[in-house]
Amino acid sequence: MPELPEVETSRRGIEPYLVGHTIMHAVVRNSRLRWPVSQEIMALSDQPVLSVQRRAKYLLVELNSGWIIIHLGMSGSLRILAEETEPGKHDHVDLVMDSGHVLRYTDPRRFGAWLWCQDLAGSSVLSHLGPEPLSEDFNAEYLRDRSKNKKSAIKPWLMDNKLVVGVGNIYASESLFVAGILPDRPANSLSLAEYALLVATIKAVLLRSIEQGGTTLRDFLQSDGKPGYFAQELQVYGRAGEACRVCGTLIESSKHAQRSTFFCRRCQH
Repeated sequence: MPELPEVETSRRGIEPYLVGHTIMHAVVRNSRLRWPVSQEIMALSDQPVLSVQRRAKYLLVELNSGWIIIHLGMSGSLRILAEETEPGKHDHVDLVMDSGHVLRYTDPRRFGAWLWCQDLAGSSVLSHLGPEPLSEDFNAEYLRDRSKNKKSAIKPWLMDNKLVVGVGNIYASESLFVAGILPDRPANSLSLAEYALLVATIKAVLLRSIEQGGTTLRDFLQSDGKPGYFAQELQVYGRAGEACRVCGTLIESSKHAQRSTFFCRRCQH
């Protein structure tokens, strides 16, 4: 599933082709995604694009009349193509721009979403989300306060979008490794100093991944069709049984909340 860096990479890739241009119309070849494509999107006509933003793993396309909310689901991707490019079997939605380009949404599994909202404050899919991990609201004091009486393991707790958005399975494992914290430690066992280090590490890992264009695992492609490259720098994720790049100890794997977790027992405490 595309995580926050992949979604942010997509946002940056499509923004220059949308902002300042006009959506002439939408082409919806298959409306049966995770939720049906909103009727307002199907009826789009001559709508200038004011901005392209991101909230958690949602892309937000601002128009005069409202917002298109896009979620890439498990296997979705966005490409900028020439209007005459023939669609493939899994190309479900196009936004046809006045520039002669189309924003094309491809999703083999159809777990993504194209929704319409007039006011983001009233959006049911956004209202429950925690702070952005790269924002000042996400800090050591915030995590310490939220972790009081939390005996659950730190790794799945970090992945709760009500706590903080966008710290998915890959980046939780990687950040805990860099911060030297075992993923099964109780959340309330960390000191303020450890939380400060973890927050700084999460921000650094996410920013580095965004710079590298995201992590290619299975299906993700950038808007220009190139894969992300952060997978080449993964320290623990997907490396069970391989030597730790820091100490040489074999990387271990376990399950937390039914998700695979990877860690080094020597480097993490």
